[in-house]
Amino acid sequence: MAVPIRRLCVALTLSCALLAGSTACGSSENPSTKDTVAVQVVPAADTPSPTTSAERQKFAKTRFVANAGLAAGATYQWIVKPWKAGTFKKGAKGRKTALAKAGLAGAFTYNRLKAAERNAKGDPTLAKALAPLSSGIEALKDLPSRLRKGDGSAVNSFNDAINKVKGAGASAGAPVKDQVPSASQLAKGS
Repeated sequence: MAVPIRRLCVALTLSCALLAGSTACGSSENPSTKDTVAVQVVPAADTPSPTTSAERQKFAKTRFVANAGLAAGATYQWIVKPWKAGTFKKGAKGRKTALAKAGLAGAFTYNRLKAAERNAKGDPTLAKALAPLSSGIEALKDLPSRLRKGDGSAVNSFNDAINKVKGAGASAGAPVKDQVPSASQLAKGS
């Protein structure tokens, strides 16, 4: 009575899988005393990743443009535009909502500009163009709270920082266009 090799391999594989599954699930230890095991996720072999210096620089510029564009769009849509319309003034209709959105937009803008700054480090020309702006970007950190208090000078600070980042990007061959983030992106802050 000869058993085909294929059936034997299937039976052996199935037995090993059942044995491994039962040993993994069959422990009688208290779950709160178990050690946790870290799982490392390894990308698939066909996942594209930049390998050459030119590819890394291209992706750095692309990510910079995306992050800076989102920051610029949020600044214009929820900070500059309402300020120009007079929505931040005392007694204006929708003032509280506009100030809350401006505060979120300020935090979002700071977050995206910091990400754009990190992205710029992947391209030497862009890094050199953006280097003088690091302190200006860092200064935006406390402006969202000033926006919520109705401080108009904070609006000018955001607008100036965005214009300088756009100028630096354009001089390095990475022109930035405004991209208005969705309300959910704004709320998440990323």
